[in-house]
Amino acid sequence: MSTSVPLLRRAAVEGLGAAALVTVVVGSGIQATELTRDVGTQLLANSLATVFGLGVLIAFLGPVSGAHFNPAVTLAAWFTGRRTREGLGLRDVAAYVPAQVVGAIAGAVLADAMFGKPLVAFSTHERWAGHLWLAEVVATAGLVWLVFGLARAGSAHLAPLLVASYIGAAYWFTSSTSFANPAVTIGRAFTDTFAGIAPTSVLPFLAAQLFGAAAGLGLVTVCFGRPAAVGEAEVPVPDDGRHNPGPDRSTEESALV
Repeated sequence: MSTSVPLLRRAAVEGLGAAALVTVVVGSGIQATELTRDVGTQLLANSLATVFGLGVLIAFLGPVSGAHFNPAVTLAAWFTGRRTREGLGLRDVAAYVPAQVVGAIAGAVLADAMFGKPLVAFSTHERWAGHLWLAEVVATAGLVWLVFGLARAGSAHLAPLLVASYIGAAYWFTSSTSFANPAVTIGRAFTDTFAGIAPTSVLPFLAAQLFGAAAGLGLVTVCFGRPAAVGEAEVPVPDDGRHNPGPDRSTEESALV
């Protein structure tokens, strides 16, 4: 993310990115159900489209806004940046999160429009079960662990490939098909299609995702430690010559110094 980019532009990019992501998720789900009745094939098509679309969006928009497209990631970035006073501030969070949510809803409406569906039809797909909430905790924890672990390891340039790959895998190894994103969850409530989630199922998913984000940050701390707070880094001491042994000192004295 370039901190020199105006906040309004970064927020707009977050909204557009979230809209594009939900358009990919919902649109590919509709297309899949119209092409085949096999649920496994439908999920495969939906997950592949999401992997490719997410990877492109992160690589394309990441240099502008950081390519969060996800309030859980945005809140985690703000929380981790408090110690170092780097990254997002509360003003950024207040701009990013509404943009992501509005963008996600717009993406669902756009996908429905492209396939001739009602523009706003709340989903009837109930996703209300404890094992689904646990899956969302796991999916979101893994996502946050990966995103911030890559940054701490100096491998953030791999995010487009690895984050997209992780989401593609999580489609299959979680029972919830890995929403892992509060904005996307809200957006998908506005489409009564393959990718939808009933509005009554949204709040437990959001709670599970936020809990998972906190767990993911805990995993980052376990693996990489806590980032140094401002003022904790070593301050170099100017060399005034008193600590350097002069040419007339013995080898033993020099070693002691």
